[in-house]
Amino acid sequence: MAQLAPNVRIVVVGGHTRSIGKTQLVCDVIAALPEAYWIAGKITQYGHGVCAQNGQDCDCAPDEHVCAIDWERDANTRTDSSRFLEAGAQRSFWLRTKQGFLAEGMPLFREALDEIARSRAHENRADFATSINVILESNTLLQFLTPELFLMVLHPGKIDFKDSARLQLDRASAFVLREPLPSSTGGNANGAAGSWDKIPLQLLNGKPQFLQFENEQLPASLLEIVRNLVCTPSKVPSINP
Repeated sequence: MAQLAPNVRIVVVGGHTRSIGKTQLVCDVIAALPEAYWIAGKITQYGHGVCAQNGQDCDCAPDEHVCAIDWERDANTRTDSSRFLEAGAQRSFWLRTKQGFLAEGMPLFREALDEIARSRAHENRADFATSINVILESNTLLQFLTPELFLMVLHPGKIDFKDSARLQLDRASAFVLREPLPSSTGGNANGAAGSWDKIPLQLLNGKPQFLQFENEQLPASLLEIVRNLVCTPSKVPSINP
């Protein structure tokens, strides 16, 4: 197990499908705790030369290598990484890898965080912001990284439930619901059958749940959990080699 710097804390935000407000949740957390010196990142895997985010050719795939990391410089481009800066992140990056090659991107990720850790150490600050709080939007990253907090966004009104997300349900620290869960998971809120029929309701109810409709403020109880994390002494998250 390759370890990150001991003053790095990791929060991961994932979800069961696209367009359910994962990026917005990252922004909400950053904006609610700007004093936490957030480093934000988005992890994208692409396949067959196109971006995995929307299935269209958007020139995001690295042309020469299987992975690439770019630091966002402009908070006004409306990309997801720029939205993190706009919300108040100190720095923001986008890590892209070819489908199935996320492991090759981990050294880039470690090197980037190590560089930031060294920079922060030179500042010699005494408050809790000396610790580096990293918030990442990704599902697949969990196979290589053990975060201190994994928030999973669920929208019962969205039929699709990706198999990769289903496999991560038991690793979630808490669920952030975009609408209340139905009494059973055999269909979505409108009664349509879908991948939710494979999801046991008892598993969802066995974890803390926070209802946050899109465009609403971060629930106070969830904010307190994140605040307690970033204001307490760090553990040492680790990345598989």
